[in-house]
Amino acid sequence: MPDEEFDEQACLRRVAEGDEHAARELLRHFHPFVLKLARSHLPRRISEEDLTQMIFIRIFQNLDSYSGKVPLEHWISRVAVNTCLNELRAEKRRPEWRMADFDEETSAAIERLAAIEIDLASPDDARRAKELLTQMLAQLSPEDRLLVTLLHLEERPVQEIHALTGWSRTAIKVRAFRARAKMKKMLQQTANREMIFN
Repeated sequence: MPDEEFDEQACLRRVAEGDEHAARELLRHFHPFVLKLARSHLPRRISEEDLTQMIFIRIFQNLDSYSGKVPLEHWISRVAVNTCLNELRAEKRRPEWRMADFDEETSAAIERLAAIEIDLASPDDARRAKELLTQMLAQLSPEDRLLVTLLHLEERPVQEIHALTGWSRTAIKVRAFRARAKMKKMLQQTANREMIFN
C-alpha cells in the first residue's frame, strides 16, 4: 500500500468507535487497491466508481466481522471480488444491451422501432395472452406453477428461490426447464387447435 505511515489496527479501532475521520482515512488508503480490483472484475453495465462505492459500502457494513486472522488487505480483496462476482451474476441473470453493443445497422433498426408510437399488440391481444398464460399455469403442478411464477414472472434469482423453497439449485433449474417445455408444448397445441378451427 502506498501509505507506509497508515496504522491499520488503530484506524479500525477508531472506525469501530464511530470516528468518521478514521473511516475516510481507511477509504482513502484502500481506494486505489479496491479500484484496481473493481476494474479487473467490472461488469459491463456498471461504472467502476459505482462498483467501488458498492464495495466500500459492503466493507463498512461487514467491518465488524473482520476477525484479524488474515491481513486486512486480503479480507478487503475477498469482499471486493465477491461484490464484483455478485454483480456479474446479476448482470447475467438480467442481461441488458447498450446501443454501443450493436453494429450501426442494428442500432438504426432499433431506433426506428423505438420511434414507432403505435403499440402493435391490441388490448384484445394482451387480454388473450394473459388468459392463455393463466390457463397454462393452471395446468402445471403446484410446484411448477410456483417455480414459474417466482423465476419468470417475479424474476427472482435461483438463490432466493432455493432459500424460499428449500429445493436445491440444480432441482430448481431442471424443474424450471421441464415446466417451460410443458408450457411450450401446451402453446403449440393451442396454436394447432386455433389453426384447425380458423
